[in-house]
Amino acid sequence: MSAIRFEAKLFTIGTWTILRLPEAASAKLPSRGQTMVEGNINGFHFQMPLEPDGKWSHWLKMDDKLRHGAHAEAGDTVRVSIEPSKVWPEPEVPADIQKALAADEQARDLWTKITPMARWEWIRWTRATSRQETRNRRIEVAMSKLRSGERRPCCWNRNLSTEPSVSKNGVLLEPKPA
Repeated sequence: MSAIRFEAKLFTIGTWTILRLPEAASAKLPSRGQTMVEGNINGFHFQMPLEPDGKWSHWLKMDDKLRHGAHAEAGDTVRVSIEPSKVWPEPEVPADIQKALAADEQARDLWTKITPMARWEWIRWTRATSRQETRNRRIEVAMSKLRSGERRPCCWNRNLSTEPSVSKNGVLLEPKPA
């Protein structure tokens, strides 16, 4: 697949700076769900997953490293070039999931055998709630499913945005210009 090139304006939602892909660029990706990409923003190289926005497109968080490397802030228009990547780096495992895995040898054993992409999916499914009680229950369910040999979470819409800080009911909130 050739590089997908576009320009996009950075927006803020709450305290986050985000880059929302234009629909035409997102349509060229192989999945409406989370997709790992590699590319550059204003010439700064990165590899990270694009999160679905719940409206058949994608977005990504412009964290400090990415904003500084791209010399861009909310309100700026950036030049982007991305390509889907088949290589999924290891995700950063949240402390509560690490604790549950440490306490459950059988679940941990399968966790170490599944692909990094599958681990990303378990983390997305677990974090896709703003209620701590629901998150705790999802971690319990994840450990149970891993113990029973399930390699991926099932029965949820992977095309929804799973970051409660910037979405509601699985749909990315409307960004406001900086």
